[in-house]
Amino acid sequence: MESLCSVLLPTTVKFSYPNVTSMATVPSFSVKNVASGQRRAATVKPSENPAKTISPIPPANPVSSSKSTSTAASLPPKKVLVPIGFGTEEMEAVIMVDVLRRAGADVIVASVEPQLQIEASCGTKLVADASISSCSDQVFDLVALPGGMPGSVRLRDCEVLQKITRQQAEERRLYGAICAAPAVTLLPWGLLRRKQTTCHPAFFDKLPTFWAVKSNIQVSGVLTTSRGPGTCFVFALCLVEQLFGESVAKDIGELLLVGPADDESRKEEFNKVEWSFDHIPRVLIPVANGSEEIEVVTIVDILRRAKVDITVASVEKSVQILASQGTKIIADKLIGVAAKSTYDLIILPGGNAGAERMSKSRILKSLLKEQELAGRIYGAVCSSSAILLEQGLLKGKKATAHPSIASKPTDELVNNTKVVIDGNLITSRGLATVAEFALAIVSKLYGHARARSVAEGLVYEYPKT
Repeated sequence: MESLCSVLLPTTVKFSYPNVTSMATVPSFSVKNVASGQRRAATVKPSENPAKTISPIPPANPVSSSKSTSTAASLPPKKVLVPIGFGTEEMEAVIMVDVLRRAGADVIVASVEPQLQIEASCGTKLVADASISSCSDQVFDLVALPGGMPGSVRLRDCEVLQKITRQQAEERRLYGAICAAPAVTLLPWGLLRRKQTTCHPAFFDKLPTFWAVKSNIQVSGVLTTSRGPGTCFVFALCLVEQLFGESVAKDIGELLLVGPADDESRKEEFNKVEWSFDHIPRVLIPVANGSEEIEVVTIVDILRRAKVDITVASVEKSVQILASQGTKIIADKLIGVAAKSTYDLIILPGGNAGAERMSKSRILKSLLKEQELAGRIYGAVCSSSAILLEQGLLKGKKATAHPSIASKPTDELVNNTKVVIDGNLITSRGLATVAEFALAIVSKLYGHARARSVAEGLVYEYPKT
């Protein structure tokens, strides 16, 4: 049986520089009633012509793909270092951390700055677990570098991180980089020598010509590289496979709703209305302890790239929240302060614990009711559709939700669709489908051309028309 990584990898990616029209080829997972945090076996359908872009040198000490999830879980935790700095791409950092933690890795998010809190490339404020200096004497099974600018430069200029990563390569332990990081960070450190490598198309010409590969994922011995936020799920799953084995990677992929583009329709729209404004659209994203960080960060990142005015508001007593997989996020405001303004769109991220905490916020419930009465737009992803159901905001509406709660939200449930729009309501299944959700919002607000432009910057496959 082919490994998950080999199934994920296309032969080449055709694009007209700098515009990108890449396609990530990923396995098809059958998802039924998978609650957040659970793991189950998955059936993978390999692509018809899976192309290998994996060098024959095996990674250091991978867990055999024949190992079961329970066996992998009984082994000592795999230690992973994810460094971040000012301007790090937040989708890449958060998706890597989320996916690896779900697989059972002990992930340390380390700041290369003097302080733990950093502002990422699209404005999300993250708080690291530790300073990079405290990691200098530790041994890691994997060092994974997110991209983003100037984040990749900040990583490159950190001597402690350079020493850690050099030692990682010399001792043949796994290391990886995505987006700008292969060209901007690893190349000056001399860690791409004689290794086939990929990166974001905007930095592709900086790679050594003979070793540069136009693929979404490139595995070369103990080094794995990838192209951008739109390829980060398959990048993270490839790292999971190398650390824990194929079966664990399949389980996590199923849980995250990762599947091929043609496995389900992108979007269905009912009762079409125009979403147009004579001002920059204002969007409120409430968050709570236990909110799903992938969903929060992806929506914020993509909408800010499209020049939407985003306010992230905490329903907790503090602006800092602890997301479902342990990521610390700093909101822009408390919900009470945010409620003093009017928003064109309110979006609820998922995460079971987060959705439950948001459902107890009287201020948020009042805002949602006012939003509906005023005929303004509102939406939910993943498990937060249940909040709209409780408020009576799904009555007579077609919607979708995470498969684990798909039987609950509405009798008008639409299956096998990533995003459903019904008038002024927009819903999504969540997790790996949330980029499609955010791009659907961009398309409704600004048109398809703007959404496609944003998708190209993400290296995310998006239809031309």
